Amino acid sequence: MEQKITEIIVHMAHSHQQMARMIDAERQVAVRMAQIVHGIPDAGPAFAGMSGVLENSGRVNKSVISYLNAIADLEEAMAENLGYVMKELKTHDEE
Repeated sequence: MEQKITEIIVHMAHSHQQMARMIDAERQVAVRMAQIVHGIPDAGPAFAGMSGVLENSGRVNKSVISYLNAIADLEEAMAENLGYVMKELKTHDEE
């Protein structure tokens, strides 16, 4: 039984690692986009008008929000899976 639990934990750890890699990639994109937006002059940009700047800053905001939601989802999944493991270990100890 302990072998099965260990295998499940290893599998969950691997899937969490893959999720963390995906979130890190999203983070890198969000950081780079924020750097680009930071480089835009504050007054009177002379390209694509103000609507272009507002549209692109909206995209950056969506990217950051998406990244933060992904982190929250990862934390929730890890907590849920850890709860299952702890419950299984407790049941196994009682037997």
